[in-house]
Amino acid sequence: MGAGFVRFAELELGVLVEIMRVGFHLIICCLKKEVKIVSQKSHKPFHSASKKMFLPLHLLWLSVIISTATSAQFNTHYCGAGFDKTSYKNTSYYMNLIQVLDSLASEFIINDIKFLYNSSGNHPDMAYALYLCREDVLPNDCHNCLLLARDDLKKTCQSSKDAVYWKDDCMLRYANYSIFSMMNSSATLFMTECNKSNISEETSEQSRFWEDATGFMSGLARKAAYDPKTKLAYSEKSYSNNEKIYGYVQCTPDLSGVDCGRCLQVSVGRLGDYCNGKQGARVLTPSCNVRFETYKFLRFSPGKKKLSTSIIAAIVATVGFLIVIVGMYHVFMRKKRRGVTFNEMENKTDESEIITEQSLQFELSAIKAATNNFSIHNKIGEGGFGGVYKGFLGNGQEIAVKRLSKGSGQGAVEFKNEVVLLAKLQHRNLVRLLGFCLEADEKILIYEYVPNHSLDYFLFDPTKQAQVDWSTRYKIIGGIAKGILYLHEDSRLRIIHRDLKASNILLDGEMNPKISDFGMARIFGRNQIEGKTNRIVGTFGYMSPEYAMHGNFSVKSDVFSFGVLVLEIISGLRNIRVTECGHMDLLCHAWDKWKNGEPLNILDSNLIENCSKNEVIRCINIALLSVQEDAELRPSMASIVSMLNSYSVTLPLPQSPPFVSHSRARRMTSTSLEPKSSLSTSTVWETDASLITEVHAR
Repeated sequence: MGAGFVRFAELELGVLVEIMRVGFHLIICCLKKEVKIVSQKSHKPFHSASKKMFLPLHLLWLSVIISTATSAQFNTHYCGAGFDKTSYKNTSYYMNLIQVLDSLASEFIINDIKFLYNSSGNHPDMAYALYLCREDVLPNDCHNCLLLARDDLKKTCQSSKDAVYWKDDCMLRYANYSIFSMMNSSATLFMTECNKSNISEETSEQSRFWEDATGFMSGLARKAAYDPKTKLAYSEKSYSNNEKIYGYVQCTPDLSGVDCGRCLQVSVGRLGDYCNGKQGARVLTPSCNVRFETYKFLRFSPGKKKLSTSIIAAIVATVGFLIVIVGMYHVFMRKKRRGVTFNEMENKTDESEIITEQSLQFELSAIKAATNNFSIHNKIGEGGFGGVYKGFLGNGQEIAVKRLSKGSGQGAVEFKNEVVLLAKLQHRNLVRLLGFCLEADEKILIYEYVPNHSLDYFLFDPTKQAQVDWSTRYKIIGGIAKGILYLHEDSRLRIIHRDLKASNILLDGEMNPKISDFGMARIFGRNQIEGKTNRIVGTFGYMSPEYAMHGNFSVKSDVFSFGVLVLEIISGLRNIRVTECGHMDLLCHAWDKWKNGEPLNILDSNLIENCSKNEVIRCINIALLSVQEDAELRPSMASIVSMLNSYSVTLPLPQSPPFVSHSRARRMTSTSLEPKSSLSTSTVWETDASLITEVHAR
């Protein structure tokens, strides 16, 4: 069986293997969960007869591992500036580096994802690392590639402060500076490999082929840049008779769409510069990679994956077998489960806090009638988790309907999170939840309708900025502060929002701000001060440094986001954006103007003539206090509200915000030498799988 099965897996798409892997993975997780439940209830060890049920699964799983064990042939690396080799291993940085590289390998086993980054230690000896696997690489091969790359880096770049190792299946990178969401495609740090064979002896044929190839790869680059989640694309293209070009492009998913597009286009340009006329080539950088060949080098086929009858039969048989095993196990181990109800979703919530289901639940038919069956003409926006529609209830009340897409990242946990929170929170600066709908696989939230869109709709549009004068902006700043204060201290629950940004601030008919989108919020216990997570959620640019780099969050994380928001409201500029001079960071820009005694130079030009300069300077001072690198130095929201409402409160002088350093300035300067691009977009991270904690009233 061995050789035949290995050959089958390699030639006939890892699709079957991947399906089997996912199936077995889910079953093992399910069985482990059930074993834990039974053990807790009976206080008896798991019966030995039940253990035998795992044997067939383990044998099958072993065969999958064997079938996917392919060796990566391509290896290359870059070693950066080094320390003194004699004392390198005694440095704090070296110890942090070893720890962060090992942590990536261990976290892969837990999370089973193809991109991960982490850091270890404290400044200035902090070590940063990330890895990226190719999309078609199966988990076992991805993990093996990561381990090999880690071991090779330790040998080849022993005393380097920063290094990159590229293999066929993966890339591993580390540095003594932050590399997260920082695009690097510089001319001094990229690797190129060209196919040894020319496409043709004729120059005209080579020229025609490369015109097709580079145009094809540029199209894939644009497609990947527009992908908000994976930042990759692959396909195939016919170019002569029955011959085809197969292409693959990929960025690290932490990059913005703009940075991803720039990195890929620069790399595609290098294909022609270094490998013109060859049958295939690849360019590798620390932030992206591109490759094309005239043969199928991916383990699945680009485009549609057509399966043969034998593969389909094998899949059906395998899935059928798994279903039988799971069915027998469930009958044996526990009673048949009832359907999940709303109250069952609330099983971790204090019963005294549970809202009445009947008072909030809407019928799906009523929602369809209100939105004209979710008509495109009623659609008013597209959020991170699905479409938003305007509707009218039978009594004429205007509503906003948030319909979660079935393929979105927000599942039952996030849905429950938002329903539980908003149903309990009542404040004029929070969007009000009217109800929900859980019916026919639909998850729907019904809000009050807020007519004036979101804050970013006005703030970052040059044609609309003038519609929001200083008095209105000052009112918006104060309203946001009061809303956050309510979440942190004045409600019955202490809430950390974790995703405060301009697009999550809605404006009512009188331009009063309303904080929305609580799908990523965390509920703190009565005496809880801070929390920690291994998976970062939120939007890069608004996240505090302790949260973005270490997963530590508290009320001071929201204070940091508020400070960023205030600077954006004052300047009319996004925090992180791309200009003709390269990357511009609003925090650094505002800090430089503040240090030079020119704080009003960041003011939106639409406000210069009609504003209270004292109010503006005071707000800039508050914002810079809020974005200080040391979380303990940031003021509480209660102090901020007091500062905004009373001039008798003396404001302390702020310290520098995070990331203001010479190394960052040099990296920002180097990007200005690369192709120009338009406005950068934010990167949103995958949602935490355990957003809800136990709820305690205060």
